[in-house]
Amino acid sequence: MSTTVVTPLTIQDAEALVTAARHAAEASGVAVSVTVLDAGGHLLAFRRDDRAVLISGETSTRKAYTALQLNTPTADLVDAVQPGGPFHTLPTALDRPLLFIAGGVPVHRDGRLIGAIGVGGGAPEQDHGFASAAVRSLA
Repeated sequence: MSTTVVTPLTIQDAEALVTAARHAAEASGVAVSVTVLDAGGHLLAFRRDDRAVLISGETSTRKAYTALQLNTPTADLVDAVQPGGPFHTLPTALDRPLLFIAGGVPVHRDGRLIGAIGVGGGAPEQDHGFASAAVRSLA
């Protein structure tokens, strides 16, 4: 039986994700907070721009956590939480509430989930773009 070993998300990877998201945001003139979690939901890297809204740090963390737990970009979940959507009344036993706003993106390597990035501070579409750009830069 062969086993495929996937390299986990490293601190260096996490720092590269933060840097890429920050540069994408700065190029658009947006101040953001960026959170990177490993596959177990542990914080690997975090950066909050002093110009960003204070809550953006918690927002970026929740976005990353949601993307990790559901293994999907949070932008894809927005319609699911609208009244009548499948997640509208979803109870959660997680230790943090999920946040279904664009800006959280799972990170995969060799087809396996290895972590997630969350970006908060801009408009949801911007945050999603910054997080997605960071993930693409890691490949």
